[in-house]
Amino acid sequence: MSTRTTLASLPFRDPRLPVAKRVDDLLSRLTREEKIGFLHQFAPAVERLGVAAFRTGQEALHGVAWMGAATVFPQAVGLGATWNTDLVRRVGDAVSKEVRAMAAGDDRVGLNVWAPTVNLLRHPLWGRNEEGYSEDPKLTSAIATAYTRGLRGDDPARWRTAPVLKHWLAHNNETDRAVMSVSVRPRVLHEYDLRAFRETVEAGAVAGVMPAYNLVNGRPNHVSPYLREHLRTWTEQDLLVCSDAGAPSNLVDAEHYFDTHEEATAAALLAGVDSFTDHGTDGSRIAARVRGALERGLLTEADLDSAVRRQLSVRVRLGEFDPEGGTHAAAFDTPAHRALAQEAAEQAIVLLKNSDNLLPLPRGARVAVAGPLADECKLDWYSGTLLHRSTPLSGLRERFGADRVEYAEGVDRVLLKTSDGRFVHVPQAAADGAVRGAEGALDPALLTGRTDLPALTVSARGTELSLVDWGEGVLTLRAPDGRYLSVAEDRRVRASADQPGGWVVQETFRLEPHERGHLLRHLGTGHLLHVAADGLKVAADGEEIAGTCGQNAGEVFEVVVVERGEDAVRRAAARADVVVVVAGNDPHINGRETEDRTTLALPAHQERLLRAARAANPDTVLALVSSYPYALDHAEIPALLWTAHGGQAAGTALARVLAGDVSPAGRLPQTWYAGDFDLPALSDYDIIGSRQTYLYFEGTPLFPFGHGLSYASFSYDGLRTRVEDGTVHASCTVANTGGATADEVVQLYGRAVGSPLPRPRRELLAHRRLSLAPGEVARVAFEVPVPAFAFWDVALGRERVAPGAYEILLGASSEDVRLTTTLHLDGEPGTPRPVTTGGVEAADYDEQRGTRLVDRTKTSGDAVTPVDGGTGHLTFWDCDFGPGAAGITVEAAGEGRVECALGDGPVLAALDLSPGTAGPYAYTTVSAPVAVPAGVHEVRLTLRGGIRLARVGFAG
Repeated sequence: MSTRTTLASLPFRDPRLPVAKRVDDLLSRLTREEKIGFLHQFAPAVERLGVAAFRTGQEALHGVAWMGAATVFPQAVGLGATWNTDLVRRVGDAVSKEVRAMAAGDDRVGLNVWAPTVNLLRHPLWGRNEEGYSEDPKLTSAIATAYTRGLRGDDPARWRTAPVLKHWLAHNNETDRAVMSVSVRPRVLHEYDLRAFRETVEAGAVAGVMPAYNLVNGRPNHVSPYLREHLRTWTEQDLLVCSDAGAPSNLVDAEHYFDTHEEATAAALLAGVDSFTDHGTDGSRIAARVRGALERGLLTEADLDSAVRRQLSVRVRLGEFDPEGGTHAAAFDTPAHRALAQEAAEQAIVLLKNSDNLLPLPRGARVAVAGPLADECKLDWYSGTLLHRSTPLSGLRERFGADRVEYAEGVDRVLLKTSDGRFVHVPQAAADGAVRGAEGALDPALLTGRTDLPALTVSARGTELSLVDWGEGVLTLRAPDGRYLSVAEDRRVRASADQPGGWVVQETFRLEPHERGHLLRHLGTGHLLHVAADGLKVAADGEEIAGTCGQNAGEVFEVVVVERGEDAVRRAAARADVVVVVAGNDPHINGRETEDRTTLALPAHQERLLRAARAANPDTVLALVSSYPYALDHAEIPALLWTAHGGQAAGTALARVLAGDVSPAGRLPQTWYAGDFDLPALSDYDIIGSRQTYLYFEGTPLFPFGHGLSYASFSYDGLRTRVEDGTVHASCTVANTGGATADEVVQLYGRAVGSPLPRPRRELLAHRRLSLAPGEVARVAFEVPVPAFAFWDVALGRERVAPGAYEILLGASSEDVRLTTTLHLDGEPGTPRPVTTGGVEAADYDEQRGTRLVDRTKTSGDAVTPVDGGTGHLTFWDCDFGPGAAGITVEAAGEGRVECALGDGPVLAALDLSPGTAGPYAYTTVSAPVAVPAGVHEVRLTLRGGIRLARVGFAG
């Protein structure tokens, strides 16, 4: 009998056996060293068992990313804007088939996909806004569940891919993301941040999660007890937890949370991390750390078994050990996938405003298309390479005819003049020097960083460059052939990139005023440009280059404007019937992974272009193509649309909506605020206390959550509700009263009436996107479990539905409510906290001011401390002292004071912790007499200094 036959007969290769038995069999055959090897992202092969190498991690946020050409669908926030779970499931299905097709011919392509991102879009300045679906947990979970179901495939026993949710938990800032701790109170944790993950996991289509870089309440997410306490209780399925890249080392190197990597690795493994993404393809360092942890008694082999078991469970479900790898559907760049990319792009477009029915554009109109995004099809960090490319300009020319569509990009065309009177010159590349990809497009993966192209020089006759101002002082420079100026590893400046891109963008610059002109700083390196004998270059760290004003001072340039972008826009606008200004962002600039935005404002140059177009032609449409919301004055803009970067069919989709071939029906997945003044600090995660998102925001938004207009009109009628068998049933009739077939998104919200504690102004309970022909009427029904109306009761430490009145609201957005009614839910009455028997956890406050949450220990629990060692205040409502209390006890660490008062009354007791008990985890108990009368009282605690308060108790 051959070895091959013997291996094929092993139980773990028998698809007839249950998954658990197959996993048990394979696990029992692995040596300890083989198990250790499996803990790294790149698990080596076990040839003696015929087990191939395996990698966790294939990016697939909106198509297969980083592996070359693939179908590119709209950004995740655009998929969220469709509010269409069926569509998103089909997108996930297409992506998973392309993963399978690509994996068949490229062993770099993994079947464990790191998608989707379910972090809630709490704050619109987050750099990774493009990666999430919505600010609302219900909508986010619905879209994420649809996408994961598509990624996994229809067979629950044989997965096409294994989707992992990102990024666990409360992750919404890029600034200091690897070291920042965010404070998340229990209500926000349970009602908001956990909820999107929970509902998606409970739906049953998820393979696992990836922890985020940041710390929550002082503890890194990669050692979060919530993985154990919450995630793994939501399903009986083995969930795979994959670390984020480099995060295991961060526990020691950046965060200094542990003293040694052995301690950190053991803690992460015990917390629930199963696969360590660190040091690229080199697994030896993680293996050495695991061995060290075993030798020190920090881990046991049983701990390794738990992690490896969860990995093997995923690999079995992927069919890896089935005969010939199982049977899985695979398809790549099919006509169906191309049509789906266009359908998704169309459904993601949101019509924000349409005064006087300027849209759709009249048949036969002469259209001027202007703006820096007008002839662009931008990709982001998690995009694949385009197989097909459609821009707004090409889409409109195809739809209206090339002779009826005029183009003005609207960027300044400039010459850069040096201090000695010469000009920057872009040499011709031999044989064009360009590497061209699909449909003649330059391939950025091949162009960026090239050193075989000639560097820029200076000469008596310069090259006219397109200066694109992206706002916040960031600009790009483009040569006449379309290539962007870029800096490669040799520090020379070349026209070598099709688009800005890369982990560190090498195509962005900043002009810095100088008394004789401007210095030009390269943002990727942080250095100034110099004119050297061998061309234009930036200095390397430590390198000295003589500049105009001394060593490393940089060349002083005069920016000679050949033509202002506004002038070109005015000319084109004046000749047109309608102007379409396409503005927005480049996903690699001013807001992306590693970089938060600093403002909601539209870049000033784009504002000027818009004003120029509007002055020349009042019939101006603004189409915003962006990864995030903007704040802008739209009073003078008759028509306004928004779409996320829409992938390969973006231009065709926009043109079809503008022409009226498709009625827009996208809806905003997050609030558009009127200005930066509406926003709290990006690091403030307390959506309740700072009144964030549509759930709590009390101001007037620019455009509300769920907003979106149509070319049709819809009426709502006949709202009916009832409560039966623990379910709220709500239904209404929706009719298309317009003249065009169109989609409507019916949105159901709920609100607790007269709640004594802060509850959402309204909260999305369910939604339905449906298509109706003119005159067509449909009955739309929803079923909402009563627990959906619950809140997290800090006094009980669990969810509770409060008895009382609840308003049911049906309409077209969170603010466009068409039908309302009120119903009564029995619920569970609240009771005062019995503080003399159970005490109070400090983190379970009802209100706070000037405090933050920190880790009680390195493995579990929360404590409260004043911000920056100052003074903080905690309030606990409805504390039941029974017959009264005669003593107070605090459990705390650090040095400082705790003062206790009832309501607005005087301080009843003050307890000091001395320097002898200092230390973040050196908790001690301090008591003092106190006279608290019988009854229910509000307790106020004042914390001073560096104290870390864990618990307060009262003795009767």
